[in-house]
Amino acid sequence: MTEKGAALLNARARDVLEDVVYTYIMKAEPVSSRAVAKQFDFSAATVRSVLADLDDLGYLRQPHTSAGRVPTAEGYHAFIDFLMKDRELPRYEQLYIERHLEGVGDIKGLTVAATHLLSECSHQAAVMLVPLRGDIVLRTVDFVPLPGSKVLCVIVSSTGFIDNRVIEVDEALPREELVRISNYLTENFDGLTLSEARKRLIAMMDDDKAEVDELMRRSIHLAQRGLEASHEPPDVLVEGTEVLLEQPELADVERIRKIFEAFADKAQLVSMLTKCVESDGVRVFIGEDAALTSELDFSLVATNYGIGDQTLGSLGVLGPSRMEYPRLIPLVHFLGRAVSAALANGVASE
Repeated sequence: MTEKGAALLNARARDVLEDVVYTYIMKAEPVSSRAVAKQFDFSAATVRSVLADLDDLGYLRQPHTSAGRVPTAEGYHAFIDFLMKDRELPRYEQLYIERHLEGVGDIKGLTVAATHLLSECSHQAAVMLVPLRGDIVLRTVDFVPLPGSKVLCVIVSSTGFIDNRVIEVDEALPREELVRISNYLTENFDGLTLSEARKRLIAMMDDDKAEVDELMRRSIHLAQRGLEASHEPPDVLVEGTEVLLEQPELADVERIRKIFEAFADKAQLVSMLTKCVESDGVRVFIGEDAALTSELDFSLVATNYGIGDQTLGSLGVLGPSRMEYPRLIPLVHFLGRAVSAALANGVASE
């Protein structure tokens, strides 16, 4: 609802719209005029008139002629933007989330824990766009010898990320040589993103005129192996799809099939979550706001997370549009801030 649209509704219409939306969210059944009348000191004729006006304005609809009203996407947006009371996540839930994120040892563990917490606390499917490895700005590189012909590549980013990757080498290398290689790469690639570093390494190998000594050759070889995943596309974690089966809206087998096919299509999820990376605060996509929510008649409540001014990804809950927005919006907002705080405190990544 725009500000202009909100101004068209008097206090009575706003009260009725708020009641219908909240009642439908809680009961999952169309709301009758009789039920609305019980909540207010209005005559039955007045209630019917207000409901008809809300229908005409596009905020409510009747699934069937004899049925009560249900909110439209525009009605949900009106409820969220202008009618819903601001709420904070209860302190006990804040403590529960902070306790379960505290001490997580790597970025993979953090993202898995955050996705699980979001699904558990929301009773919806949780989705999380994980950080793009190629966007990490390199600070130091270290190679640690492992048994056999393996080496552990440890990349520390400018924001404190530690990215570990085990790589195979042609021959075992002594620790002293690995230290020299590590120092060379740190001195020459500090400040570059992993994608930029990878491109420079490829250019160095392609330059036939470059004088490449044995140290540089081995440095380039090890660095290429350590950075080879820096150009991988972003990934999305999904958890809690089975929870959706408990929703009364999803009793139809064909709809369930469509939902699981949609969740398997990571490209759509990446596209929608990327839009949240580009904006601040909590965003709510309902119905035709996005291709995926339109196809499924779903909503996405999402926010971004990161370190300082650097946004690294986004997370949210995805499920039927009949969501308990007053509870889920503060939940998503808090979890996004909690993940950012964990990253700022130096959580390591795998």
